[in-house]
Amino acid sequence: MRQTLNRFIFPAAMAMSALVPGAPLLAKDAAPASATAPAPAEPPRLILAIAVDQFSADLFAQYRQHFTGGLGKLLTGAVFPSGYQSHAATETCPGHSTLLTGVHPSRSGIIANNWFQPGIARAEKKVYCAEDETDPASSSSNPVVSAGHLKVPTLGDRMKAANPASRNVAVSAKDRAVMMMGGHKIDAAYWWKGGAFTSFAGLPLAPSAQAVNRTSAALIAKGAPAFAVPAWCLPTQRAMAAGSATIGAGRFPLEAAKPDGFRVSPRIDAATADLAIRLVDEMQLGKGAASDVLSVSFSATDYVGHAYGSEGLEMCIQMAELDKSIGRLLARLDLLRIDYAVVLSADHGGFDAPERLDQQAYPRAVRVDPALLPGELAKAVIAKTGIKPANGPLIYGDGAFGDYYFSASLSAEDKTRASDALVTLLKAHGQVAAVFTSQELAAAPLPSGSPADWSLKDRARASFDAQRSGDIVMLLDRAVVPIPAAGPGYVATHGSPWDYDRRVPMLFWRRGLPGFEQPAPVETVDIAPTLAALLKLNITDGDFDGRCLDLDGGPGNTCAGGK
Repeated sequence: MRQTLNRFIFPAAMAMSALVPGAPLLAKDAAPASATAPAPAEPPRLILAIAVDQFSADLFAQYRQHFTGGLGKLLTGAVFPSGYQSHAATETCPGHSTLLTGVHPSRSGIIANNWFQPGIARAEKKVYCAEDETDPASSSSNPVVSAGHLKVPTLGDRMKAANPASRNVAVSAKDRAVMMMGGHKIDAAYWWKGGAFTSFAGLPLAPSAQAVNRTSAALIAKGAPAFAVPAWCLPTQRAMAAGSATIGAGRFPLEAAKPDGFRVSPRIDAATADLAIRLVDEMQLGKGAASDVLSVSFSATDYVGHAYGSEGLEMCIQMAELDKSIGRLLARLDLLRIDYAVVLSADHGGFDAPERLDQQAYPRAVRVDPALLPGELAKAVIAKTGIKPANGPLIYGDGAFGDYYFSASLSAEDKTRASDALVTLLKAHGQVAAVFTSQELAAAPLPSGSPADWSLKDRARASFDAQRSGDIVMLLDRAVVPIPAAGPGYVATHGSPWDYDRRVPMLFWRRGLPGFEQPAPVETVDIAPTLAALLKLNITDGDFDGRCLDLDGGPGNTCAGGK
């Protein structure tokens, strides 16, 4: 093992260069041009599944002309610019869950980042999507991380079931991204917490993770200058106020001993790429007795989008640096001569800060009325009906949209009256686009056909799970941002049923496959069956909600090899 590490793990100086603003790619890491030889007939030795958190199709279209690194390489493959996270609850956990399971949240059970179980025994009624809430040490804000809520297998789970020699590895800054892409049988799982990468409790960190943590800690302790601004980003530079925050001209200088400044910047993506590269080397991924899968979710686009919005200098710099980080990862796989296939997509899109949208020809964009917050709605329902719970809140919810849950202490009659009152209040509000009861959604058929044509009810149905969804589901109108007041670190978000949050790019690449671009709508649930066909996995009808996409832009058919 020591000889393997000495041979393959990058020295600390090289890893540090990836985290320092403006550091150039090393010559040996420059991605080579695609080979003209046809793709091998046998399954790829490694599946690289990349998620870019909050990478909307709009953001992809805006910046694709500038991608010359890893994203530029993927543009030579099969490009689907209109992929859909078809469901309504466009959040991190549901979105990541669709990528490698091939099913909608209605089937995976991952309906949101958080849901509520008013009758649960523990004092806290909120349940985090990637926690084991039965563990007394777990809370929604400090979870005992688990994929236990995921009701279906991931691609990595299926690969290990077919051949236990397959390795299933997942890396991200977010634990929920790791769990939803990795699944139940993960050989190595790493996420960022408290200023370092960590893993499951009780498991020692691999040398690769320890090395990246040392490099990151040194940089955090020392600080770093702001990132250089690409010339093509200069038109996006304009400082403005969004609530109490200033956005539009930030360049991510890193103050010494400020780990959150490291996380909310392109540096966290660079560190994630470094760890993925080291794990490839350390575990010899793509070189074993069976095909492996490496899931890498890059989180900085989401962090930057929330903190600064999607249309300023900050996001432009993030796009440039993301392209470099992905490029280093692909270049390492090329250097190792691994036969790999890549898919890149996103868990959801995003919407810019309404203050900037108002100045950019979209005055309709507004912040949500605080009256739609669960506590305010509860006050209104109590005033209208006189119904009060025996204990705790009348209405539980995770924000001013989505799922609302009634107290478990209500009688059936009182719950019906409270529900009727809440539905009436919500439907009368000018910022509300649609309201559905759990009974309505449970009775609705599962949607089919083009996701671009789904009704709001279809989209809500694809997010609905009878065991976990709320008693009432409310969808905000287009361009209503569900943040009542902006402040530092939180000016913009996602989560709506509208296409700026649902539509994401889907890019596939394998050496030798003819590239093409297909603008017709596809779904992220199509990714898993597409990769399963490449791997020649035994799949039965009904395993997936999606369909296989033929990735060969020529006369070949990559869907024909499945069993």
